[in-house]
Amino acid sequence: MSEIKTDKLTGTSTAGSILVTGEGNSTTTNLQQGLAKMWLHFNHDTPAVLDSFNVASVTDVATGSYDPQYTNSMSSANYTVFRMGQAESSNTDCTQYCFNKATGSVRCYNGENGSARDLANTDASVFGDLA
Repeated sequence: MSEIKTDKLTGTSTAGSILVTGEGNSTTTNLQQGLAKMWLHFNHDTPAVLDSFNVASVTDVATGSYDPQYTNSMSSANYTVFRMGQAESSNTDCTQYCFNKATGSVRCYNGENGSARDLANTDASVFGDLA
């Protein structure tokens, strides 16, 4: 088995673009496009950031709503946000979504059984282009 050890990968034609050959050897994927640009594991009850990447801070806006601010901004508000939360009171009807996407932050919402709720385990991740 071969092993490569390096601190930096640089594309030959474009420094920030590395292509990876996909399964079946017939397609390529741009490595940077497939990486999460931000992720957050958040306890909204406390509130406390339990673990994160590219998160400068989190603003507790209201019950069920919080705004993570990115350390490094996105190039536009045209990015994808994935959300997940763990229902706590009855383990049913747990709703998460995001809105007010901006280049440096996004509003995240948690609801349970039709009401806004601060959840102890809530997650968000962002995919798109950094500025």
